[in-house]
Amino acid sequence: MVKAMKKVALTELKDDLSKYLRLAEREQIVITRHGQPAGILVGFASDDDWFDYQLENDPRFLKRIERARSSHHGGQGVKLEDLPSKKNRRTKSG
Repeated sequence: MVKAMKKVALTELKDDLSKYLRLAEREQIVITRHGQPAGILVGFASDDDWFDYQLENDPRFLKRIERARSSHHGGQGVKLEDLPSKKNRRTKSG
């Protein structure tokens, strides 16, 4: 889901940063300087949101995803339905 973006002047943001951090949990805040975009404030409502953000912006992770997609498109992937289900797997009894 793409978050909406709200524009806020840097001077306004500096006056009430905690308010805008709370707002940024729901929507990205574009920080403007002299009316021009200067940065983005991204808030996290939970630890999971923070973890997701880290993954989405980690070049190593993104390269790994790209390699996996290339392998899949090259016919090297395995379909989920081709994996053995838990009930069909044999367990070894010792």
